[in-house]
Amino acid sequence: MKRTLLLGLFLVAGVSNGALANADLAKAKNCMACHSVNNKVLGPAFKDIGAKYAGQKGAEDKLVQKVMKGGSGVWGTVPMPANAQVSEAEAHTLVKWILTLK
Repeated sequence: MKRTLLLGLFLVAGVSNGALANADLAKAKNCMACHSVNNKVLGPAFKDIGAKYAGQKGAEDKLVQKVMKGGSGVWGTVPMPANAQVSEAEAHTLVKWILTLK
């Protein structure tokens, strides 16, 4: 019983730390200047992006390209600029995290 409880706590802590680490990456890469997790700022909330693209085939790759190259027209008239400071690996990490925020 103790072993199962400890394993469960370890797994929960790992998930929480992973989610926190990706929020920290979003802050470090300046994503939070235009986005937040729960509320629209200049751009849409990450949870709204996650909900919109949930279950869509190719969503991760599509969103990675938008993070890196920018985009416009999907969420209104304000364009999202390209993010040269974000590597492709970092963009995948960020997008995977965003897609969990439904």
